[in-house]
Amino acid sequence: DVQLVESGGGSVQAGGSLRLSCTAPEFAYNTYCMGWFRQAPGKEREGVAAIESDGRYSYTDSTKGRFTISHDNAKSAVYLHMSSLAVEDSAVYYCAAVRLWLGKAWRSPLEYKYWGQGTQVTVS
Repeated sequence: DVQLVESGGGSVQAGGSLRLSCTAPEFAYNTYCMGWFRQAPGKEREGVAAIESDGRYSYTDSTKGRFTISHDNAKSAVYLHMSSLAVEDSAVYYCAAVRLWLGKAWRSPLEYKYWGQGTQVTVS
């Protein structure tokens, strides 16, 4: 079974930065789309950013210019570097993966087969 392991969440003051990590050894050097989602209490799960194995990446409008997604195939890891964090960025963040290129469908949680356990990000 595929295991996605997230780390890097925590509490930060508004304007600060955090980096989330997701390791997924089964996806190294293979075709994939890996996404970061977030879910705040009472809200739907929202796509934040995604990266495909060919290097294409996508962001939701509210995170463009503040969040950066990257991958390191040698470490089988995908990262989400978040800067200029705001209170509204507070949520549980999830890493998700699928062995496909999703293109514009990256925003839909239904397209992903594998999920991490989630990591809390709190901005105050």
